[in-house]
Amino acid sequence: MVVVPAPHRRPALILFVVVAALGCLALGWWQWGRFESASGTAQNLGYALQWPLFAGFVVFAYIRFIRLEREAEEPADETERPQPGLLAKLSKPAGPREIPAGILPERPAAARADDPVVAEYNQYLAELNARDLHQQIRAAGLEARDTERSAG
Repeated sequence: MVVVPAPHRRPALILFVVVAALGCLALGWWQWGRFESASGTAQNLGYALQWPLFAGFVVFAYIRFIRLEREAEEPADETERPQPGLLAKLSKPAGPREIPAGILPERPAAARADDPVVAEYNQYLAELNARDLHQQIRAAGLEARDTERSAG
């Protein structure tokens, strides 16, 4: 029997979150020291204020990850009745839904090649390409020559 640890008790993930958050806070402290130095600029102050936000985001992302994993593990309760009114609109859907037909715009169809002007232009481009390839082959010395030898 394999026992999977609870998502919120994964030591490697917790260690990563702690190291990342502490690293962000340390970088914020370092930027604050740079701001207070003689060569400090407003850019250092901006970074000093941003790094703690990054640390908070790491913790937020971890907590959100745990909540999403718990929601995925919980079995869906089919006995719940739909809530009328505003609460029904605000409640989360039970699972993924399909996009109803007609909501997305239709893809444009490819143009038909029945137009004689377009067909004539395509033929012209094909001839130009064939001429160009023939010139490149001749310039490279790869043109096929008559290799049959006469016997006499």
